[in-house]
Amino acid sequence: MTDTLETTATADDAAPTAAGDEPSAAATVRDLAGRARVASRDLALLTRAQKDAALHALADAVVAATETVVAANAEDLARGREQGMAEGLQDRLLLDADRVAAVAQALRDVAGLPDPVGEVVRGSTLANGLQIRQVRVPMGVVGMIYEARPNVTVDAAGLGLKSGNAVILRGGSAAASTNRALVDALREALAAQGLPADAVQLLEGGHEAVKELMRARGLVDLLIPRGGAQLIQTVVTESTVPVIETGVGNCHVYLDVGADPQKAVAIAVNAKTHRPSVCNAAESLLVHRDVAEQLLPRLLRELADAGVDLRTDERSGAVAAAAGVASTPATEEDHATEFHDLAMSVAVVDDLDGALEHVRRYGTGHTEAIVTEDRAAARRWVAEVDAAAVMVNASTRFTDGGEFGFGAEIGISTQKLHARGPMALPELTSTKWVVEGDGQIR
Repeated sequence: MTDTLETTATADDAAPTAAGDEPSAAATVRDLAGRARVASRDLALLTRAQKDAALHALADAVVAATETVVAANAEDLARGREQGMAEGLQDRLLLDADRVAAVAQALRDVAGLPDPVGEVVRGSTLANGLQIRQVRVPMGVVGMIYEARPNVTVDAAGLGLKSGNAVILRGGSAAASTNRALVDALREALAAQGLPADAVQLLEGGHEAVKELMRARGLVDLLIPRGGAQLIQTVVTESTVPVIETGVGNCHVYLDVGADPQKAVAIAVNAKTHRPSVCNAAESLLVHRDVAEQLLPRLLRELADAGVDLRTDERSGAVAAAAGVASTPATEEDHATEFHDLAMSVAVVDDLDGALEHVRRYGTGHTEAIVTEDRAAARRWVAEVDAAAVMVNASTRFTDGGEFGFGAEIGISTQKLHARGPMALPELTSTKWVVEGDGQIR
């Protein structure tokens, strides 16, 4: 399996383990999962106060380790540059002092959220006097397979702890040094709090280790892949462990005939340029034909001035040429691509129906935005777009657990089972039914 954020595999990824030299990948995963299972039993019994105190301790430990983490991250970045890693992907990998502080703050934010474990989802008293209730319980052992985004390492650990789950983390080898430094700090902080360090474990080794994690049904309760399309599809198709499919984001911004020009330009530019390397950045711009000549010249100019490589269809390309803005003809692949970079496909559509059809054809079910003052058009967009998040007069960049008030997020689900959209604490729980009686028999 190839990490799509990495241009080449490391030697460690490719080299087979000599017989008798080190434990096999299967043995390594069994060992990690066994220790995680034991740790998860302890976590499931913690009170909210104990969890929150531990989360604050983890945040303090991450901050205390800033110098070590930033130095480790510099090693990863230097290796990535040597291997030709794209600038947008380097941005996802980067952890400077400010980002480390932000990651630590996310742990404190999670501590301030309600504890989902024990929450009564529903309940009733039956005619025979039986009292039944459905309550949230931890999943148990959660595996994460993700690319070079070391903030995910800390987010997953924090959300796992608050929801009572032990986590096994497999980050991309491009972030190997950073992840190791972060996990060392987290494990030491857990142990110092009298909690099992094995609540957070890092799976290292080559691709065989990843495959064994995907096959660890019965040892691992849930697997969450987070990264590019290739990684996600590999995990979804090859795993025997239950998987939640997360966010490939070919997100669209559609400027309707009823769009306010100021809002249209501000939203489209923000959605593309605010942080182009993330999954909720807009990759495609759609414009109603009746306002294309009004909106596109200024908008394309601002996007181009921000360094965006514009891939235009015939009609939007003509507007760009007339406005003196450089663009290249869009291919079918451009309209379907999640660029993770300062590139954007642009198309002029005949009407709202044309925009909806374009989204159906090329969208990935992540986030789709409309800019319009026409409430009927907005209602149709909300009703007919099939996506985890639908925006009206707002940037796609708001599809985020933190922005939604969830604290950190474990990922953004684009599937329809169990969880959809930004996943945080409730999505990391299952439920059990508790039935209390007084001698009733059937």
